[in-house]
Amino acid sequence: MGGEQGAVTALAAVATAPDGPFEFQEVEVLPPRADEVRVRIAAAGICHTDVAVKEQSVQLPLPMVLGHEGAGVVEAVGSAVRHLRVGDPVVLAGDSCGECRRCHAGLPFYCDEFVERNLTGFRVDGSSPLSCEGAPLRGRFVGQSSFATQVVATARSAIKVPADLPLELLGPLGCGLTTGVGTVLNALKPPAGSSIAVFGAGTVGLAAVMGARLAGCARIICVDVRPARLAMAEAVGATDTVNAAEEDATEAILDRVPGGVDFSAECSGVAEAVTAAVHCLGRPGWCAQVGATPAGTQVPLDMDHVGFGRGIRGVVMGDANTQTFVPYLAALFRDGRLPYDRFVRFYDFDAIDQAVHDSAVTGEVIKPILRMPAA
Repeated sequence: MGGEQGAVTALAAVATAPDGPFEFQEVEVLPPRADEVRVRIAAAGICHTDVAVKEQSVQLPLPMVLGHEGAGVVEAVGSAVRHLRVGDPVVLAGDSCGECRRCHAGLPFYCDEFVERNLTGFRVDGSSPLSCEGAPLRGRFVGQSSFATQVVATARSAIKVPADLPLELLGPLGCGLTTGVGTVLNALKPPAGSSIAVFGAGTVGLAAVMGARLAGCARIICVDVRPARLAMAEAVGATDTVNAAEEDATEAILDRVPGGVDFSAECSGVAEAVTAAVHCLGRPGWCAQVGATPAGTQVPLDMDHVGFGRGIRGVVMGDANTQTFVPYLAALFRDGRLPYDRFVRFYDFDAIDQAVHDSAVTGEVIKPILRMPAA
């Protein structure tokens, strides 16, 4: 069960300031505690939330080691860990206490300790598994801080995945794919034959499109402003697309589905898209708000419109229990029913700033994945 339990050194990309590049630093990774594992990261996806924290549109404390779509191999396990062994391939997801009412209900991302365990960069007790030049470094972002070659995470955050799947591709299952597919299958639960509009054709939005296809939705309308991303949405299951840079999204959806769609998923975080995602709903209709809007965003709603059986609710991580949902997604990927590898581009770890630029600035890349250097 066990492995070498001493401290090790690792290379980390540290977010230090919103207007500067990531800084590569050699860090010390402390031994795992009883309920933790140490994982050698093989690859880590870059998520919009990583960029939002780095740029401080989501204001969390810096400096911090970001990254929360890590995949790697277990190299050491704590004394209380029973479901993982050294050598196991794992995908990392967010942390939760495992004890509160929401955790027991299978909703770990609504855990009573969610903020403390995922957004501070520290453990609940204020410590960190990472240090640099003797000083603690925030190294527990979303349970992992996977922009590093080695991480220490709680065993609850590590999900064993099949060894015959390409590990470097699997990290996004722990966030972006879980969020998009889970929002449709777990939160909205559209019946076969229903209609849905998905706003935003990034990783989460495209995952929602694929989730809607899995659910058997008859009309799947994807809205974005980039033609290449809309073409990708069609390739993975959208029946219709709307370029919101060229036409009013609400009107375009109502033209295609008179009376409005049964469901919508807002995955862009754009305030105008939130409004449109509610206004395009039929009676009754539900909107899932998934995209991370900038802090303080206020969205006006026509309460007469809402009053006719329409509603909006926020969804975190697709209402998923990642310990069971990530293996389900891995099986879908194996079977060709979740072809997210079509919109992945790999980058070397030291090209992290270029990867962020290509995805968050120009938008030419949908899902960048960082390959870590060999041990």
